[in-house]
Amino acid sequence: MPDEITVELWRAQIDAAVNGHSFKPDIDILVLDGIPRNVGQARIMDELIDVLRVFHLSCPNRDALFTRLKKRALKDNRLDDANEEVINRRLATYETESKPVLGYYGQDRITCIDATEPPAKVLLHILESVNGVNGSNEPAAV
Repeated sequence: MPDEITVELWRAQIDAAVNGHSFKPDIDILVLDGIPRNVGQARIMDELIDVLRVFHLSCPNRDALFTRLKKRALKDNRLDDANEEVINRRLATYETESKPVLGYYGQDRITCIDATEPPAKVLLHILESVNGVNGSNEPAAV
C-alpha cells in the first residue's frame, strides 16, 4: 500500500477518535505503535504531528527474537507467520524499511528499551519516558 494511503488511513482513525472524544489532542499524549513503518511515512507524518520520542524496542539476540515471533504467531493463531521463511522475510523487511526510521528521527529522540524484559517492565519504561518528555502536560506525539 502506498505510504500516502497508509498515513491517510491512520489519520482517519485519529480524526474519528477526536470526533468521538476518546482522544483529546490538546491534553492527551499520542503513542503510536506500528506507524511510521518507513522513512516515507515518517516524512508525511511530520506534517501532521510533532514526534518527541521514538521507542526502539530492541531485541539484539536474533535467536530470542525469532523464538518470540514464532510464539506470538502461534498464540495469535497466525500459523503462516510462524513459518521460518516468513519470519526471516519480516526481519529482512525490518532491516531495510523500518530500521532506517531510527536514523531519520535521530539519536536525541530515541529511547532504547530492552524488549526481552517482561511486558509490564517494557510498558513501565515507556511510561517513564513519556512522563519525562511530557512532564509539563503539553500535547505531544511520541
